[in-house]
Amino acid sequence: MPVGVAILWTFVSAATSSGAQSPNDGPPKETRFFPLAEIKRGQMGVAYTVFEGVLPEPMQVEILGVLKDSLGPGRDMILARLHGTKPEYTGVVAGMSGSPVYIDGRLVGALSYRIGQFSKEPIAGITPIAEMLDVRDIPAGPRPKVDGQPEMQAMETPLMFSGFSQQTVDLFGDRFRALGLTPVAGLGGADAETKQPEPLIPGSAVSAILVRGDLSVSGTCTVTYVDTTRLLACGHPITQNGPVSMPMTKATVVATLPSPMNAFKIVNTTETVGSFTEDRASAILGRFGIAARMIPAVVEVVNAGSTKVFHFEVLDDRQLTPSAMLSSVYQTMQGTNAAAAEQSYLLTGELTVAGQPGVRLLGMMAPTGQNTGAITTALYINDRFSKIYENAVNQPVVTGLKLRLEVQPARRTAVVEAARLSKVEARAGETIEVEVTLHPYQAAARVVRVPITLPASLASGTLRVVVSDGASLDKLMTGNGVSSHAVGLADTVAGMNRMHENDRVYVTLLAHTAQAVLETRALPEIPLSMANVLEPLKNDAGMQLTGESAVELGSAEAGYAVTGSHVLRLLVR
Repeated sequence: MPVGVAILWTFVSAATSSGAQSPNDGPPKETRFFPLAEIKRGQMGVAYTVFEGVLPEPMQVEILGVLKDSLGPGRDMILARLHGTKPEYTGVVAGMSGSPVYIDGRLVGALSYRIGQFSKEPIAGITPIAEMLDVRDIPAGPRPKVDGQPEMQAMETPLMFSGFSQQTVDLFGDRFRALGLTPVAGLGGADAETKQPEPLIPGSAVSAILVRGDLSVSGTCTVTYVDTTRLLACGHPITQNGPVSMPMTKATVVATLPSPMNAFKIVNTTETVGSFTEDRASAILGRFGIAARMIPAVVEVVNAGSTKVFHFEVLDDRQLTPSAMLSSVYQTMQGTNAAAAEQSYLLTGELTVAGQPGVRLLGMMAPTGQNTGAITTALYINDRFSKIYENAVNQPVVTGLKLRLEVQPARRTAVVEAARLSKVEARAGETIEVEVTLHPYQAAARVVRVPITLPASLASGTLRVVVSDGASLDKLMTGNGVSSHAVGLADTVAGMNRMHENDRVYVTLLAHTAQAVLETRALPEIPLSMANVLEPLKNDAGMQLTGESAVELGSAEAGYAVTGSHVLRLLVR
């Protein structure tokens, strides 16, 4: 430590010894606030954080100045240098954000920002306490925007993945890093049954739970302010989603890992004490005794007669839930000895949303050239959750997920290689057969037969018959699938439930009648009179009108994830 700093720190220690609390006694028992207007360069203070265990330890803080409007209009940041054996060794640590800073026993704010990626000194930004108290006092509303400078970034929140492999974190970690979270596998644990008698005080580690149960994901930062019913932590947002609902737990710091690139705290989360209810630009707010609403998930993995069942809960959050569920579902498949790259999964299940029919989850999840079957499955689940949460009209309340995954010990994919009709000429109302040749991956071709009955109302002439996979049929039924018209949650759920499974072969007739697509729902064979009425409305973002109707005639189970299509011509007499 420079001599001048040492003298100043000695002076501050001596000044606080007469009636005031010494830094070594821990944070002050009474909370008083230090106004931003009184902050000056050269002032010395003390910050508290947990480096190991549960008791906060002091760090010396040297005020370097105030950066006006550095985080946005009207949002100032205090710049400081940390002193002491531990901070000078570890540097600015992920999980340190929220560490309270005091001058003369009064709360200045929270350590919250790191300056530069590879700084040689532990220089940090402090969020003024007045901005954090706004989060405590203002009602929920539109979330403010953070406009930080490129070299000024919020201290990362270490995100501990317990029960997850390093491979899972490597695959999906970037989804969390984009939110300022630092995903780490295996270096931490979770035990909600463990009681931690020490109360949460300024400087204590506190955790927000994203996943709990057989799998666990938690983010940890530091408490800045506590009263009888609530606390403020972090000094910056985690997601900045505004109102949130995340279980709030106590935590024990097992160790603090120093690194010039990515220093972080290794944490065990313990008992739940409430819920984080606000995630804002200057702090996250937790309330004691409040239960968070979580989404229960059950995943059953069946392989050769043996079944392994995973139970876990995931937070309900538009931004975090899809990625948290994606990672968790993937890990359930990778967490068994049956896991292998060249295997597929027959998926059945349901995603439930309050007030809506269940979203059906069906299909053969097989490896592709880019992804394993497990990744294909996880991305499929992520897609369904994303569609629900991205609804622009209604706020969804997801109530549960149930999955059954039957392991198929091979790459179960097949291409539509050829197709032919049992008759190239037929009459309306007649039943004929479509013979489809599928070519499975690295296996001999096989034939699937689909009986179809032609509609009795067909006019004579040449028509096209499309033999295809489910995705191709979905495109036929919904036109170009692009619409700027916002649809409600009920239409979103119904649209997903109308999507065709990928492990069947479909036969569709393209009839010479108009088809309208309203809110992603196809209305084939529109009468001419109705088509004329709808014609002026076809530019409406909520409707498409085409000159051909896609009429489903039949399908057959393939046992493979099918891709490809084939067009046949049929003469109707």
